[in-house]
Amino acid sequence: MSQPEMYDVVVVGGGPAGATAADDLASKGLRVLLLDRAGRIKPCGGAIPPRLMRDFAIPESLLAARATCARMVSPADQQVDIHIQGGYVGMVDREVFDEWLRERAASHGAIRRTGRFERYEADPDGPGALVHFTATQPRRPGAATDSAAADHAESDEQAAGEAVCVRARVVIGADGARSQVARQAVTMGKPADCVFAYHEILQAPEVKPAGYDESRCDVYYRGTVSPDFYGWVFPHGDTLSVGTGSADKGFSLRHATAELRQSAGLGGFTTLRREGAPLPMRPLKRWDNGRDVVLAGDAAGVVAPASGEGIYYAMLGGRLAAQAAQEAITANDGRKLALARKRFMGEHGRVFWVLGMMQHFWYGSDKRRERFVAMCRDRDVQQLTFDAYMNKRLVRAKPLAHVRIFFKDMAHLLGLARV
Repeated sequence: MSQPEMYDVVVVGGGPAGATAADDLASKGLRVLLLDRAGRIKPCGGAIPPRLMRDFAIPESLLAARATCARMVSPADQQVDIHIQGGYVGMVDREVFDEWLRERAASHGAIRRTGRFERYEADPDGPGALVHFTATQPRRPGAATDSAAADHAESDEQAAGEAVCVRARVVIGADGARSQVARQAVTMGKPADCVFAYHEILQAPEVKPAGYDESRCDVYYRGTVSPDFYGWVFPHGDTLSVGTGSADKGFSLRHATAELRQSAGLGGFTTLRREGAPLPMRPLKRWDNGRDVVLAGDAAGVVAPASGEGIYYAMLGGRLAAQAAQEAITANDGRKLALARKRFMGEHGRVFWVLGMMQHFWYGSDKRRERFVAMCRDRDVQQLTFDAYMNKRLVRAKPLAHVRIFFKDMAHLLGLARV
């Protein structure tokens, strides 16, 4: 019986988190297997901030559109346009964007396999783990992209449907909000708390309807669209994403999206595909098992409350997981894997806390949503919000603006401000 193929790191999941982790590790000369399921496209508005493009070397050619304005729509149809001064938010098609990230990792030496993760177990013959998966496509000839990888490649191709076992010194679980890696190795069977998102990708017609602006993202804060989140209409160039999300399992996301399409004048647009998936509600309290597994992306729970933004945080989480994995391998110390969460929460934990409190309060009723949208007319609120979004940090450089926002916020909370 042949011995399982050996890797430094096996990355389970090929979304932005997993692909980024695989790329970073392969670029540093580690032997990496990137395992991903075929045919899955996450429902996502596709917005990426300028900092993501800088930090992760994303070319502008991947952008399907550039949004220069965000329109917030209240339950009473109050509209607040927030213009992005001197910049834009990039919009990507996740089907194209995610595949580009996976191919970049492969170009730097990561070995790509398509398959379904089945089981993790500690390696009985030494440190590290055994990863079991079912190959759903045969190994492609020449899939090993460098000489070192080719030296280790199996001589026989693995057939689709074949059970495969490989060894890894570290496993990075980037397999989504319902991560099987997390449940088997970190949370010990306890599922993560999730909300559910659904969207429809529409074909943008050549003749645009009145009021449609392909450079503007529309966000709808209405109880009929979502009882605890928001709905969106995001342009993607030739297509657009229309969707919503909610933690209320009895709320029909499809029905709400259909109503949103009608109210936005998009009912007659051709539907290209429909997608739904769970999203994590909050970062997990633990991302590693102290031995050989660390989580990243949705598997670790890094989707921002209130905004639902996940691409930037997923890619950062993948990078931090890769750094922690390399340090654990170098030091032969699985405790180093805890550095991924420590570093992420040290930089972004406060932002997640603030956004969580904001969602809990302002999204609780249509009366509060109305006041929230009204408050966003304020220029101080707009400026600090976009500074924080574009650069991914709370802005401390304008203390007087923070003081003004505090008193305006209190006025809305107490019902003293005009709506």
